[in-house]
Amino acid sequence: MTGDRTRGSAHLRGRYRSPAIRLTLAAHAMSLLALAVQPGLWPWVATALAANHLVLIGGVFCLRGRLLGPNLSRLPAAVAGGGAVVLTFDDGPDPEITPQVLDLLDRYRMKASFFCIGEKAAAFPGIVQEIVRRGHSVENHSHRHSPAFAFYGSARLARDVDAAQAIIAAHTGRAPAFFRAPAGFRSPLLDPVLATRGLRYVSWTRRCYDTVCRDPRVALGRLTRGLAAGDILLLHDGGSARTPEGEAMVLAVLPALLEKLVNERLRSVALPDCFLRQDSSLRESALDGSALS
Repeated sequence: MTGDRTRGSAHLRGRYRSPAIRLTLAAHAMSLLALAVQPGLWPWVATALAANHLVLIGGVFCLRGRLLGPNLSRLPAAVAGGGAVVLTFDDGPDPEITPQVLDLLDRYRMKASFFCIGEKAAAFPGIVQEIVRRGHSVENHSHRHSPAFAFYGSARLARDVDAAQAIIAAHTGRAPAFFRAPAGFRSPLLDPVLATRGLRYVSWTRRCYDTVCRDPRVALGRLTRGLAAGDILLLHDGGSARTPEGEAMVLAVLPALLEKLVNERLRSVALPDCFLRQDSSLRESALDGSALS
C-alpha cells in the first residue's frame, strides 16, 4: 500500500512538467479568487485568460518548442559525443515500404526508431515484430493519427496514447518509451498524459518533408545541410510521397543519407539505446566518484 501511495505521489509531482501549464493553472485559480472578491474585475480577468490561452495555442504550432513541456529535438551532448544521430521513421508500418527501409538500414549497419501508428501496428504485427528483431525500436505515434489529435481533451488523449501503447507492447514485448504527436502538433493537455506514463516527447532536429516533397535532392539537402552528431532526423515509411518515377521518397532519399552518415563518421542509433548508454555512463561516473571519495 505504501508503495502504491509513493508511486501515485510521484505521478502527481510529474504531471505538470511545463512551466506554461503550471502558470495557466495558477492564473485560473487566481482569476476565480479575484472574481470572488471583486466581480467587477471580470473584463480584466477575461482578457488575461484569453491572452494566456493564445500563448498556449501558439505553443501547439511551435513544433520543436518546450512551452508545452519537455521536447527532445536533439540528443544530449553526453550521447552525441560519440557521433550518434537518430533516424526516425513516422506513420508506419507500411507493408511495402517498411521492409525495404529495414533492408537498407541492415546494409549500412544502422539502427533507427520507428514511430508507429497503433492501428497500423495492429494491422501489420509481423512487420512491427521484424523491426524489433532487427534491433530497432518501435515508439508511439498515437493510435489513430487523427488530424484532430491536438484538440482532444485529456481523457481522449489518454485513451489514444494508451491504445497504441498496449498494441505495440503486445506485439513487441516492450512498451514504447517515446512519443511523437501526429504531424508534431501536441495539445497543451498532452504533457501530463505523457508524464504519468513515463513517456518522453520527441520532435526532430531536421526533417525532409518527404510526405509532400517529390524531389529526392531537395529532401536530402534538408536532412544533410548542417548535419551533425546529436541530430534527430525525421522521415516517413508510412504516407511517403512518390518521386516522378513512382518511387517512394523515403526509399529514394535513404541510401544517399546513409552514405552521408558513413562518410561523416556518424552512426544512427535507436532512441532507447542512446539513453541506456547515457544512464550507464552516469552510473559509472557516480561509482567512480564514490570510489575516489
